[in-house]
Amino acid sequence: MGFVKVVKSKSYFRRYQVKFRRRREGKTDFFARKRLVVQDKNKYNTPKYRMIVRFSNRNICCQIAYAKIEGDQIVCAAYSHELAKYGITVGLTNYAAAYCTGLLLARRLLHKFGMDQVYEGQVEVTGDEFNVESVDGQPGAFTCYLDAGLARTTTGNKVFGAMKGAVDGGLAIPHSIKRFPGYDMESKEFNADVHRKHIMGMNVADYMSYLMEEDEDAYKKQFSRFIKNGVAPDAVEEMYKKAHAGIRANPAHVQKPTKDVKKKRWNRAKLSLAQRKDRVAQKKASFLRAQEQEAEDG
Repeated sequence: MGFVKVVKSKSYFRRYQVKFRRRREGKTDFFARKRLVVQDKNKYNTPKYRMIVRFSNRNICCQIAYAKIEGDQIVCAAYSHELAKYGITVGLTNYAAAYCTGLLLARRLLHKFGMDQVYEGQVEVTGDEFNVESVDGQPGAFTCYLDAGLARTTTGNKVFGAMKGAVDGGLAIPHSIKRFPGYDMESKEFNADVHRKHIMGMNVADYMSYLMEEDEDAYKKQFSRFIKNGVAPDAVEEMYKKAHAGIRANPAHVQKPTKDVKKKRWNRAKLSLAQRKDRVAQKKASFLRAQEQEAEDG
């Protein structure tokens, strides 16, 4: 039998159903979203919280949200550009910044609900496994689930850095150590020291030191913003330690003061009816005076 071309008939196109808009745009994985959003029926109207982590070229966005028919409701949010307040002005999209943003989100959320003193989380950064458990006689630990979006959840992905920051901050997020930096797939062993180095930015500091010795021009080009802000390889770990302490001390979001802006008009203001009538009366009176003056002169 020869090659037969399959022609899509009219009945095919009549039955064709377009995919959801955000699927067509390549923004949402609805297969994953359904499983993150759907709540058990026996829990009635209890929200199912998600920790949403998204990366852009210059920023990290972490949010706690739950789904409603009208759309997702954001409970709390934190962004890596806020880290400048805590002394981190460079490297706002690396693993260490992701950890700080997750930590800021967790502490801000618990502060909002008055649970920050009950659930301190992991104060000392070790990089090892840590899970939050509910305290007897107190409100239960805030539980949510990681929403990584379309990111490839490979071992060492920065998404897990943000999640680790949130867990150390006091949120209960189900996870394993298999996706953290330092886990070896072959030996099935986890090296917490490697993970701690990533959290404290030591992998970046080591690479900075390496480039300074090997290729100074490449170092000046790649770490120009570090040089501009006076961040040396030796000061990186201390910078993140201070940031962690600062976030725990004051995680609250401060709104910018509203500016009193005087709007400048580029056209004449619209006159009211009374003003227009008065303007006509003035023109009429002026015209009559001019007529009288001409009559007197003539």
